[in-house]
Amino acid sequence: MTRTPPVPAIDIVSGIWTEEAISHRPGWQDQFFAGKMKSKTSMKGVSLEDQLAQMAEAGVERAFLFAPKAGRKGLPGSFHLPYELIARAIEKYPGRFYGMAGLDPYEGMNGVRALEDAVKNMGFIGAHLYPHWFDLPPDHAKYYPFYAKCCELGVPIQMQVGQSMVYAKEQPMRSVGRPILLDGIACDFPELKLIGIHVGIPWTDEMIAMAWKHENVFIGSDAHSPKYWPQSFVNYINSYGQDKVLFGTDFPVLGFKRTMDEVLALELRPDPLRKFLRDNALRVYGLK
Repeated sequence: MTRTPPVPAIDIVSGIWTEEAISHRPGWQDQFFAGKMKSKTSMKGVSLEDQLAQMAEAGVERAFLFAPKAGRKGLPGSFHLPYELIARAIEKYPGRFYGMAGLDPYEGMNGVRALEDAVKNMGFIGAHLYPHWFDLPPDHAKYYPFYAKCCELGVPIQMQVGQSMVYAKEQPMRSVGRPILLDGIACDFPELKLIGIHVGIPWTDEMIAMAWKHENVFIGSDAHSPKYWPQSFVNYINSYGQDKVLFGTDFPVLGFKRTMDEVLALELRPDPLRKFLRDNALRVYGLK
């Protein structure tokens, strides 16, 4: 039986997969997404219109498109997606797409100023970080100017926590994003809204502990198929963590329809399900 979500959902972690966006990515993408991650999305690209159609089929109203900064420019496998590409999508489909500004800690104050420009002038509503791409744990001093700027701008930051993968074989990466490392960041920046994306697997209980401890620490549910989520995570969404977890796909890692079908199959209670799919994102990101 086909089910529909009770409210229009908001996907807080979505890639942009147009032909132009793919042209900025290095050659390992096909092997990784279609191979390792078994993505069903075309490696030749998905137009914004097709992406919106896929979202509509799943009952997803809005998507936060991230502009990843994956490693330092010039290193094997690394790439940066220009903010301008996301800004054009936002301008073309306002209210449907929003921007997440990728961060590179090695850009220093130039990167901090670029983040500020993206938020103030390009329609971005938050920051996005992959700590493993820089082999620096998220509590390293190099990130702190960016955290301070997010506080100043009043925007959240989402960052991958948990295990990283081998994306480019020429640059294997350590899993530096243990969720417990968010503890010090949240103590130093208590007003910073910090979303640990990718569930925190295999340290999900650690991520739950951080979200439980800190008022402004939250969990993004993207990248891992809901039918394989640890039971403790499902229980958290459905009970005392119902205000703390936000829906996401990490498209194209997960498709919109598949993800929504698997979420609805979890049989979450009505109030936690509504908060998870929509209300928490509206509140955390300050949207109407």
